[in-house]
Amino acid sequence: MTTIRAFTCDDLFKFNNVNLDPLTETYGLPFYMQYLAHWPEYFQVAESPSGEIMGYIMGKAEGQNENWHGHVTALSVANNYRRLGLAGSLMHNLEEISENKHCFFVDLFVRVSNQVAVTMYEKLGYSVYRRVLEYYSGDVDEDAFDMRKALSRDKEKKSVVPLPHPVRPEDLD
Repeated sequence: MTTIRAFTCDDLFKFNNVNLDPLTETYGLPFYMQYLAHWPEYFQVAESPSGEIMGYIMGKAEGQNENWHGHVTALSVANNYRRLGLAGSLMHNLEEISENKHCFFVDLFVRVSNQVAVTMYEKLGYSVYRRVLEYYSGDVDEDAFDMRKALSRDKEKKSVVPLPHPVRPEDLD
């Protein structure tokens, strides 16, 4: 049976199998440690009965007033464990944490070319709020979709009304 539990420092040495995916952003150890120290409730792993990390989610709460929201910084599931609903379970937990913190919405950024992920997020109730030009850097810079899902505090769903034009990374609030 799969266990979803809090991420620990020891997990930093066990999650390489998840980070091998070319679409997964990999960060330096200080970045992971910062999230673990500041937003531990938002950092969770899905673990197999044998102790292998199947996937993880890393996020935070940020913003002010009606922009107070949960943010998904990273969500990744190892190839061997995809299509089992793990990403949906991890997202649901992050949404519940955000609800408990009285957030208005949850947001995330995803590569425009990652249609599998975009479709999965849409099935989970997310919609494209705006396009961010050249958000991902690389050999060829790539745009991102800023996808959002309104939470119960946003009764009028103002947080998910799409912007009519793309923005640049420096314009993000």
